[in-house]
Amino acid sequence: MARNKFPEQTLEHILTVSAQLFTEKGYEKTSIQDIIDHLGMSKGAVYHHFKSKEEILDAVMERQFAFAAQMLDQLVENTDANTAKDKLVYILEHIVSNQQVHSLDRVLLTQIKNPLFIVKGIQQTVQMDAPIIAAIMREGVTDGSINTENPDACAEIFLMLINIWINPALFSRTPDDTKKRLHFLQHMMSTIGVPIVTDQLIDQIIHQHNEMGAYSYSAEDTFHQARDESNEK
Repeated sequence: MARNKFPEQTLEHILTVSAQLFTEKGYEKTSIQDIIDHLGMSKGAVYHHFKSKEEILDAVMERQFAFAAQMLDQLVENTDANTAKDKLVYILEHIVSNQQVHSLDRVLLTQIKNPLFIVKGIQQTVQMDAPIIAAIMREGVTDGSINTENPDACAEIFLMLINIWINPALFSRTPDDTKKRLHFLQHMMSTIGVPIVTDQLIDQIIHQHNEMGAYSYSAEDTFHQARDESNEK
């Protein structure tokens, strides 16, 4: 049997097609056979790379996280602003409004109450994203646009709150409830000398949550999803 001369291309093709199906049909309604059929590959070719649909989802998410991380790095390197605070505001607003960054949000939403997914998100926030944000905050302390004695802790707390505590899907919150918490976060960050939560950012976050269906997602959705996946098995 001839060996695949381009395994990386094959892997990328599997992830691209899988992400498209997860987005269009929903993760829970997409079977691994659907993926195989759309790829036009043999079952063995797919199972050579992945043993289950769950493994494919993990790889799809990792690829999306890597893309977001690369975009953050590029923004940090290429964004020109009068102050570090303005630079950070621009970066946050750009990431929230970028559609490619959020192209798989509806897929990720199906995993939002998976403890392992949440832990992985927290680790990503603290270990990878927070140090980058903290570095910009230190620049702000130097130029006087930001006033905090502990940029590292400030960055971690800010990202944890905006990614976890603010997320309406985790707590079955309405847009109004979410907006109140965002305004509280805005007030809190300004009070501690880091005024980076703008009204525009708040509106963008509310809109993005609405686009991904986070306000209508509830514990009942999680129950039905788990039941459907159990029945498929």
